[in-house]
Amino acid sequence: MKILCVLYDDPVKGYPPSYARDSVPVIERYPDGQTVPNPERIDFRPGELLGSVSGELGLRRFLEERGHTLVVISDKEGPKSRFEQELPDSDVVISQPFWPAYLTRERIAKAPKLKLAITAGIGSDHVDLKAANDRNITVAEVTFCNSISVAEHVVMMILSLVRNYLPSHDWARRGGWNIADCVERAYDLEGMQVGTVAAGRIGLAVLRRLKPFDVGLHYTDRHRLPSEIEAELGLTYHPDAASMVPHCDIVTINCPLHPETEHLFNETLLAKMKRGTYLVNTARAKICDRDAIVRALESGQLAGYAGDVWFPQPAPKDHPWRAMPHEGMTPHISGTTLSAQARYAAGVREILECWFAGKPIRKEYLITEGGRLAGVGARSYSV
Repeated sequence: MKILCVLYDDPVKGYPPSYARDSVPVIERYPDGQTVPNPERIDFRPGELLGSVSGELGLRRFLEERGHTLVVISDKEGPKSRFEQELPDSDVVISQPFWPAYLTRERIAKAPKLKLAITAGIGSDHVDLKAANDRNITVAEVTFCNSISVAEHVVMMILSLVRNYLPSHDWARRGGWNIADCVERAYDLEGMQVGTVAAGRIGLAVLRRLKPFDVGLHYTDRHRLPSEIEAELGLTYHPDAASMVPHCDIVTINCPLHPETEHLFNETLLAKMKRGTYLVNTARAKICDRDAIVRALESGQLAGYAGDVWFPQPAPKDHPWRAMPHEGMTPHISGTTLSAQARYAAGVREILECWFAGKPIRKEYLITEGGRLAGVGARSYSV
């Protein structure tokens, strides 16, 4: 088989010969009890840079020993890209949400041999799931592998916005001691009302991590949490985002992108929020109306916007979110720490081991199978 793997470029200074730390903590289970990926073997050292081209997700030895062909590229955009050239005779496509190889209906039609699309991470909205179902293509992702990584990033971004950290850091780097400039937009998180759109693995992890800050916690989700969790965390449930956001000082978006959530945060919903609300989006960029976010920041309706998701990815240099006021944007990095890479690389290998052996892929990893949404995909997505 031919496996086409699309990964982001190596560091500008080259693939690292050494790392800041010698190891990463060993985690055996996630908070809900699900075990971490458990392949028969791995051919990498956890803590290595696996998500870039030279890292190859640690797959080359495994695949070539079994007689398969591995092609690893980063060039994925446009009709003349390496991705378009390599796709027609590929059996498996692997890509990451941080550098997605968009498998549109048109591209799927050009790949008659394609049988399996794997997301090395969480979030398979870069695949046209209806087109995949129509072609009976299995789509899988490594569920929960980087959920806590993203949740930690959300908390960091909330604190960075509320405490006005990034502008203050800039003053220090420039040699200044401009305390008034630093604190004119700085507040305490304590006592604020924080709401999450979706309380799945990431959203719930965010709520748990914010509880010690003595904030009010709110959530909306198509699946209401058990009453004991609501009581434990002091959660207030709202039936939808429109009814939740007027009560919140901070809103964090943690839901999948599908037709019901695309452009959910538009001019109308942003107008329902308190003036000066902070919005954090590490889910998917298209859940927000790009230009409405810019206008809300310029008018002061939003006090700040932070996130690491863009559309398209990578974002063009003239993307307005790079230059809008009071932003805390990063490239899409929240779920691709070196710690997370060890888990999702192992998860990709586990999926491939099952696929080659004709064994069932974990239901937790399945998005589509047999021409329909399956496993976690049936809970998270609509087509």
